[in-house]
Amino acid sequence: MVQFSRWKVYLLAIALVFGLLFSYANALTPAQREALPGWLPKPTLNLGLDLQGGSYLLLQVDVDAMREKRLANLSEDARQTLSEAQVAVAGIVRDGNGVVITLSNPVQIEPATTAMRNLLGGGMALASDRTVTRQGDNRIRYAFTDAAMTAMGPTAVDQSIEVVRRRIDSLGTREPSITRQGAERIVVQAPGESDPTQLERVIGQTAQLTFQMVDVENSVQEAMAGAVPPDAELLMGEDGVTPYLVKRRVIVSGENLVSASVTTDQSNQPAIGFRFDGQGARRFGETTANNIGRPFAIILDGKVISAPRINSAITGGSGIIEGSFTIASASELVNLLNGGSLPAPLTVEERRSVTASLGADAVRAGQLATLIAFIGVLVFMFLSYGSLFGGISVIALLLNGLLIIAAMSITGATLTLPGIAGLILTLAMAVDANVLIYERMRDEANAGRSPIAAMDAGFNRAIVTIMDANLTTILAALIMFWFGAGPVRGFAWTLSIGVVTSVFTAVLVTQVLLVVWLRVRRPKTLPIAS
Repeated sequence: MVQFSRWKVYLLAIALVFGLLFSYANALTPAQREALPGWLPKPTLNLGLDLQGGSYLLLQVDVDAMREKRLANLSEDARQTLSEAQVAVAGIVRDGNGVVITLSNPVQIEPATTAMRNLLGGGMALASDRTVTRQGDNRIRYAFTDAAMTAMGPTAVDQSIEVVRRRIDSLGTREPSITRQGAERIVVQAPGESDPTQLERVIGQTAQLTFQMVDVENSVQEAMAGAVPPDAELLMGEDGVTPYLVKRRVIVSGENLVSASVTTDQSNQPAIGFRFDGQGARRFGETTANNIGRPFAIILDGKVISAPRINSAITGGSGIIEGSFTIASASELVNLLNGGSLPAPLTVEERRSVTASLGADAVRAGQLATLIAFIGVLVFMFLSYGSLFGGISVIALLLNGLLIIAAMSITGATLTLPGIAGLILTLAMAVDANVLIYERMRDEANAGRSPIAAMDAGFNRAIVTIMDANLTTILAALIMFWFGAGPVRGFAWTLSIGVVTSVFTAVLVTQVLLVVWLRVRRPKTLPIAS
């Protein structure tokens, strides 16, 4: 131990430079950080919702509704496919994970089966998430596999998280926290978001955009009386008054949308410009070319925004959506469309808002608690081990705090109120290693060993206990981080960083400084010996 290892001194110097370099920006104002040269690192701690103020939402992903929609699409796929194959259908009924198609003429069972299997990718039923099986002489079952139905839930939640993230980013909210909670819930924390109503509105809107043909062969009045054709659906206009009868078949959907932007129509009123990808442009061009003179409906979340008449083929893959838009509503809708549509509806289970003043109070309370904890540790160490050994522990503690702030800044971690609690707990755990080392030294010195032998035994024999205690703490923190959400993960992350840095500083800093003192003073006894 008494060997003056240069690599330890170099490592200590590097740690000090690292701590200063990646933590100094937290002491500067935003204007001062902007004035710094570009080559200097400027990472800072991000304050969480409870420290900065903002909005909290707990969202439930309606996976059952999404599954029902997917099953309804099976019916429409089957109806359209068999119609194109000129196969007469007597009926399509729901059956478990799929639908059962009854043919009018059993003679057509072979071409009908071939047409349906083409939906699976050239008849490769085993390589698809759907199956096509014959049932008797005139029935075909078209269904999702059990694995596909099970996977819909996790997939919908993952997709919803990404869509929600893109939508919140469009609002300019800095460092939002969007995490899964349980199997079908999402927790959204948006620090600094002053309008939780807008946040909820933007997040909750499905933004499912579809282009479908208007049914001009059947009467809207008869449909309102209950006689809705099987291949059509009755929708209301954006005004909530005008009814529309539209074909169920979707020509182009938001999945084919490349971009949307705010523009103006011929009357210089706000409108939404759109552009499709190659597949969407081709399908849209073919449909408009075959239906000149007929109206088509532009539908957003089940409401008809507009139903213009096709005057000519639209082959460029782009166009505009006209409606009763304002600049603000058009901009919001453009953000939703560019962010993508939600795969399943979201319902708000819980909502909370934290004001900026309440967050500032929490920051002050956290600062005071940290200061009290630091002073308490300082007094304890000085009273227990004197100015030399206690002072060395305090120096290690200061470097430990510097490294924690630097590590959290460079990793973009968010500091929450529970995170401050983890920081305070880390202060106590940091000196715990020093206490173990010092007490072992004291026991060895009281047993008659020389200062060199006592210090050597103190470090060598205490390190096993120190590593064992901190490994169990790390394990507990990892479990909290893996299964927790929001503030719990903030606490676990702060605690994990603190454990690593505290072991480093408590052992290395203390060892280097004590070796320097030992070589300079050459004491006959240890000051902490009884």
